[in-house]
Amino acid sequence: MQPDITLSLQWQQPLQAFLSYLQFERGYSPKTLDSYQRQLQQLALSIDDSDTHWLNLSETQLKQYIIGLRRSGSKPRTIALKVAALRSFYRYLQAQGLRSDNPAQYLAVPKAGRSLPKNLNVDQLNHLLSFDSQDDILACRDKAILELFYSSGLRLEELVNANISDIDWQQQLLRVTGKGSKQRIVPVGKIALAAVQAWLAKRPAFTANLSEADQQALFLSKQHKRISTRHVRERVQLWAKQQGLNQHVHPHMLRHSFASHMLESSQDLRAVQELLGHANLSTTQVYTHLDFAHLAKVYDNAHPRAKKKSG
Repeated sequence: MQPDITLSLQWQQPLQAFLSYLQFERGYSPKTLDSYQRQLQQLALSIDDSDTHWLNLSETQLKQYIIGLRRSGSKPRTIALKVAALRSFYRYLQAQGLRSDNPAQYLAVPKAGRSLPKNLNVDQLNHLLSFDSQDDILACRDKAILELFYSSGLRLEELVNANISDIDWQQQLLRVTGKGSKQRIVPVGKIALAAVQAWLAKRPAFTANLSEADQQALFLSKQHKRISTRHVRERVQLWAKQQGLNQHVHPHMLRHSFASHMLESSQDLRAVQELLGHANLSTTQVYTHLDFAHLAKVYDNAHPRAKKKSG
């Protein structure tokens, strides 16, 4: 991960050190590293001159940068990402003794309405997963992928990085490595386990000339290597289309569906937090809005004093 070569050294060097810290000490994913790099580089490129650099940027200069973003029409979420990157970066510089303060600490972030995660209802999920996979190796693999997504609420990266050795068949558990290289154990339902076993019986057809790194990969592509995130997205959308779901379906929607269905049934927010691998309960709480929306609909349709008058 290299900062843009158009940046001068006084901007490049601290940024490169920060990205290396996130990669090798914090275990951040390439996707997250790319986001941090992009957010910070954009600021550096907008300010870069011979008299200014990371170590002498003031809170006032950062405020002016944020004001400029708002005036140019940047979305609140975009601004929030930049501020979060700046705060994290300056905390690192403080820890390294390169700054005594964090000029991004008190930057005002515009509030953004939090969009509810989209999910499929139980009937839609059952229909999506109802395709025949016995005679088609790709369909067999894809059925296992879809079932595992929904059974265990996995992130896309967690699924593609899963290894055969991560499965505890006896206990019906899966060890997954999530954000920040944190590991957790999640249960796997019997239907998903059966789908995975059916795929593993056909998997040898894809194992010729596998690299050493991919020998244990749970899911493989026709190219005889670990399946990619892009490929999984394409296959999920393919099956959604083939099964007649008239909406864009992506892997994270299956995770959202798992979370909302679990919460509706159990009402146990803490348990759902653990299953999803959320560091903060507030991240999981967004799913309570889905549940409340469902309850509100039931109330409006069922309560005598809530029914709308006709005419």
